[in-house]
Amino acid sequence: MNIFRFAGDMTHLASVLVLLLKIHTIKSCAGISLKTQELYALVFATRYLDLFTDYISLYNTLMKLIFLGSSFSIVWYIRYHKIVRRSYDKDQDTFRHYFLVLPCLLLALLINEKFTFKEVMWTFSLYLEAVAILPQLVLLQRTRNIDNLTGQYVFLLGAYRALYILNWIYRYFTEPHYVHWITWISGLVQTLLYADFFYYYFQSWKNNVKLELPA
Repeated sequence: MNIFRFAGDMTHLASVLVLLLKIHTIKSCAGISLKTQELYALVFATRYLDLFTDYISLYNTLMKLIFLGSSFSIVWYIRYHKIVRRSYDKDQDTFRHYFLVLPCLLLALLINEKFTFKEVMWTFSLYLEAVAILPQLVLLQRTRNIDNLTGQYVFLLGAYRALYILNWIYRYFTEPHYVHWITWISGLVQTLLYADFFYYYFQSWKNNVKLELPA
């Protein structure tokens, strides 16, 4: 554990709390992609298969439970909550997210660090997380009307991965034999997908105007 890893975890947790605050308090999921949330639920379900078999630390276990529980609860809210689901814009959230799942699974079967079920599923979760934000970014480009909480949620998600890259750089220079190309490349791809959003987010913050993405 180092300051970059901890900051990344806390930023990731903050993104989830911001989204839950929006959904639970305002009773709205406007601007939120159900497709992205379903992909994240699949990411955590396949990544944390070791939850009840490999104990690392209380902190690690709690974070796994939080991300698993929150991801599935968000999907439930958007799909089934009698008030929240009314604000879901399914006509705009049309990204065919299942087309992302199969290529990521095939890539995980071909390129992994060890060909075991848990290891392949963990690798699959890395590849899928790298592209899971795509439906959300496409939805924001289509609607162009981004409220503060939605903008903060997406920004925090991107910042979490950027902080993890700093964590990897720190560990590379401080830990012997620390090399994980699959994790690094997946994380870099994920961060680069946020580049356009980051630019317009900082522009709106600097100019004190409402955040809008170009169509």
